[in-house]
Amino acid sequence: MGDVLGWRRLLGVVAPSTNTVVQPDMERMRPEGVTNHFSRIYVEDPVALSNEDFIAGTTAIAENTMDAVRSVMTCRPDYLVLGMSAITFYGGVQGSVDFKRRVEEVAGVGASTGAESIAAALHAYGGIRRVSFVSPYYPVANAEVQRFLEESGFTVVRDVPLQCRCWTDIAKVTPDRLREVIEHLDGPDVDAIVQVGTNLSMVDLAAEQEALRGKPVIAINTATYWHALRACGIEDKVAGMGRLLAAF
Repeated sequence: MGDVLGWRRLLGVVAPSTNTVVQPDMERMRPEGVTNHFSRIYVEDPVALSNEDFIAGTTAIAENTMDAVRSVMTCRPDYLVLGMSAITFYGGVQGSVDFKRRVEEVAGVGASTGAESIAAALHAYGGIRRVSFVSPYYPVANAEVQRFLEESGFTVVRDVPLQCRCWTDIAKVTPDRLREVIEHLDGPDVDAIVQVGTNLSMVDLAAEQEALRGKPVIAINTATYWHALRACGIEDKVAGMGRLLAAF
């Protein structure tokens, strides 16, 4: 007898305890027969005033991730969706692979990370070589995102680190502010625009800007949930949140 509500798949979704965006975002993307089961990585909401503060905060998330993974695995999900992003980019492609491997060893099931999902999404669109991106991070973390993207075969043309001072402030960045950033990031020299930082609300805005600009605008929460669905063999197309979920 399978799970009555999650008869297709149970997905464990892991995100920082300060994150208020991942859970509602991914619930909107859930096809019938798939259920999401949220687990929070305990982390304080520190004030970041420097690159060093930001790295310390994301290191705390990394250190507490495995406890959240062990917790969610008690409901026996089929697969994990990692709703944190900065730490999945650290160390380039190999660092991302190593982090995912540690999670999967603890969980005993597969997992989708933000970093690999962004790369997979860019490849899914096809023909993308030059990208720009926005994050809520400090410059030190943007450098790690750029390293990962370039090791994955893309050229980073421009990036904007919003330098949000604490984790909960990330969810307060307005669509109008993000539209200004996207205008700066876009140009004829850019094939696609990417957003990282899972507490930055960009799912709807990315879809809006993609339609407006005629090029991929990829929100990390969309990419990670899409990657998880496809990894589980679920090919449902979900309308209203951009071409990635609707067409690929």
